[in-house]
Amino acid sequence: MGTSLPNKESNLFKVIVKSYETKQYKKGLKAADAILKKFPDHGETLAMKGLTLNCMDRKSEAYELVRRGLKNDLKSHVCWHVYGLLYRSDREYREAIKCYRNALKIDPDNIEILRDLSLLQAQMRDLTGFVETRQQLLTLKPNHRTNWIGFAVANHLNSNCSKSIEILEAYEGTLEDDYPPDNERYEHGEMLLYKISLLEECGLLDRALEEMHKKEAKIVDKLAFKEQMASISVKLGHLEEGEKMYRSLLVMNSDNYKPPKCVGLYSENGEYTSDEIVRLEALYINHSGRIPLDFLPGEKFREAADNYVRPLLTKGVPSLFSDLSPLYDHPGKTNILEQLFLHLESSLRSTGSFPGRTEKEPPSTLMWTLFYLAQHYDSRGQHDIALAKIDEAIEHTPTVIDLYSTKGRILERAGDFVAAAAFADEARTMDLADRYLNSECVRHMLQADQREDSVLFTKDGEQIHNNLHDMQCMWYELASGESYFRQGDLGRALKKFLAVEKHYLDMTEDQFDFHSYCLRKMALRAYVSMLKFQDKLHSHAYFQKAAAGAIRCYMKLHDSPLKSATEEENEMSKLDPSQKRKLRQKQKKAEARAKKEAEEKNGDVSSTMSKSGKRQNARPVDLDPHGEKLLQVGDPLLEATKYLKLLQSNSSDLLIYIIFQAVKQMLKLDENNPDCHRCLIKFFHKISNFSTPVTDSEKLVWNVLDAERQNISQLYENSLAEANEYFLEQNRDSLAHRAAAAEMLYVLEPGKKAEAIEIIEDSTNDLAQSNGALGSVRKWKLDDCIAVHKLLETVFIDLDAASRWKVRCAEYFPYSTHFGGILKLSPDSPDAKIFREAGGDASTTTNTNTNTSTPSSSSAATNNSSGSKMIPANIAARLLSFVGSVCLVFM
Repeated sequence: MGTSLPNKESNLFKVIVKSYETKQYKKGLKAADAILKKFPDHGETLAMKGLTLNCMDRKSEAYELVRRGLKNDLKSHVCWHVYGLLYRSDREYREAIKCYRNALKIDPDNIEILRDLSLLQAQMRDLTGFVETRQQLLTLKPNHRTNWIGFAVANHLNSNCSKSIEILEAYEGTLEDDYPPDNERYEHGEMLLYKISLLEECGLLDRALEEMHKKEAKIVDKLAFKEQMASISVKLGHLEEGEKMYRSLLVMNSDNYKPPKCVGLYSENGEYTSDEIVRLEALYINHSGRIPLDFLPGEKFREAADNYVRPLLTKGVPSLFSDLSPLYDHPGKTNILEQLFLHLESSLRSTGSFPGRTEKEPPSTLMWTLFYLAQHYDSRGQHDIALAKIDEAIEHTPTVIDLYSTKGRILERAGDFVAAAAFADEARTMDLADRYLNSECVRHMLQADQREDSVLFTKDGEQIHNNLHDMQCMWYELASGESYFRQGDLGRALKKFLAVEKHYLDMTEDQFDFHSYCLRKMALRAYVSMLKFQDKLHSHAYFQKAAAGAIRCYMKLHDSPLKSATEEENEMSKLDPSQKRKLRQKQKKAEARAKKEAEEKNGDVSSTMSKSGKRQNARPVDLDPHGEKLLQVGDPLLEATKYLKLLQSNSSDLLIYIIFQAVKQMLKLDENNPDCHRCLIKFFHKISNFSTPVTDSEKLVWNVLDAERQNISQLYENSLAEANEYFLEQNRDSLAHRAAAAEMLYVLEPGKKAEAIEIIEDSTNDLAQSNGALGSVRKWKLDDCIAVHKLLETVFIDLDAASRWKVRCAEYFPYSTHFGGILKLSPDSPDAKIFREAGGDASTTTNTNTNTSTPSSSSAATNNSSGSKMIPANIAARLLSFVGSVCLVFM
């Protein structure tokens, strides 16, 4: 570096580089200025000064200096390298790679540039280039362990496991027999486990087992070693050795699910053959933990469950229901558990002890049994019995916080969101230091659209939402965004949803530092696992919910665009003088607030005094706290499509293909799902209304759609009306399916509106199971009924039918505030006191919160009572509600 400079300036240039590496930026700037005073056009010094300024948040000056330096010395690899570092700091990785490649043309064997290039190639998943760069690094410096490991990992990521194994074995051949020393034993053991996992992945099981026996003494992580050994032994058919290893693992942790998974005896749906049950019983013969409950049938299950729950009820374990809730996927076991706990409750009431026992149980045992039963009945939709059980438990021991939290959750599922928030707040006030209770209370408040004082678990002050953003508190941002959306505040809703997207972008960037760290620390298995996770990052439920929320915001913005200045003036001219005066005062306050925030932003570079007496930079002020600028987009549908493409990562560039692929994917997931039916009918109905194709591309689209339609069984040789009628006949017993069919009948034939409403109100079969004893299993779901109510109001626009439906559901869901249920909190009831103290009104009969999307994208189908499969994360139902309007824009 700086070879064209005299000795004195050359030494100063080394000071600049050293100062940059040690973050002594002021010292580096002083040295750079000293050189530039004599040599103002020295390219490398200009570039290094720019890189230093970039670290001091003076980006515009940094780019100007680096470009000047590069212009003055285009053949300097230092200038190109610095330019790449500048782009890398701004996450412009593709541009940075171009700069590094230009630098390597000048200095092809530069280790630093090659290393930086390899990191970017790993980040961008340029796996072929990653392999080439790592091979070049190994060739230049074969005595560095990291270069061997990096080359092996690069080949593994590039789907060349056999080559990776050869590289690792070649590296081991360079080591001494007594390697590793004590300070490197764990890292070397990790490399050996990584090599064994590669052998297993390649199917070389005999070699993998031989390697494990040979290198056992050098592997430090004995738990991972035993799990790997057991897995490979079973795959090779060495069942005795595998069983021995699994038994030792079960002694260490009886609730470890890896043993049954590895021997192929784990079932996600809980269904096992008689032979599998016998093998599992032999495996768990001496273990009485939780896992045997998954596979034991009938009376054996009842006996095992009885032995399992008794000590937990005596001890008072609040999470018992959460522990057993996966068993509720099997109706037979659900009924056995209900009978078991009712039997225990009866015995505790009458004798104070468990059945068959003489020793008395503590009084709290009955309370915890009631607590479990309340959650049990709540999970089955029998909210009346659940509330009776939880009220009895509260009366028994009114100081247990979990009882109030659970009552809030029961009321939430019963539809009374405001009362649920009140009881969550009561639980919170009983232990103000518990962050979970605070968070739970906030969640209920947001669901009830009670935004006042809704943040109870972070620092106070004006920067409270910035703190939440820094903590990546995504559940809060999602719940807050949904609340704003329900209230019609699209700006703030969009701001919250896009904040979640920013977190995932940060996660993608955070992996960059691990490309070098994991190779250096030999955390190879974790590193590969992390990269695979990152490749599927956007499939995470939180991101899907945020993307779906943003799409709904843009869709609503498209349907109801912001008013122009002329329209606002015309509306203002219609107001009376007093209203005009109030509106002007409101506008002046908003302008003053914006001006103040802008002034604070301009002064954010000024430093403030911290508590320790040190000066620190003030936090930048959010210039768009209400998301108003986010709403100023020219084409909301185009913005919505960007997020749809993120979710449909394998889709075509043509928007109509994206939508059709999504429809087809929904049909694969569950062709009988109501939302699938809606989307299918809407899509082809909109397509049929388009004009005749003219261009070659339009003809190609139409030919593809015609060919694909023949492959859809619902539409094969049937009109849309016939397909809709057949769907209705096959699913008439389900409210969600009837609603979907009725809506599509109205879409296809608007003149049959009365007939469509009659289809919805035909509920003879639906009520067959619900009439009779109190607490019988309900066939309707609250979300379905709310969605139908909104459907009647906003799509059919029949207020009489909506009113009839509301009266009907008020009786069916007596606790629902949306329908004004007959058993909502009375102003004189004891619970109403808690409700009023929390800021609610116990006499409220309506609630603006419906927690539903628009009827055309109703989530009712995901909870339909006919047993349809749930679409993952409910994303398809939310995204595809706008199929028709997007197609219209596309064409």
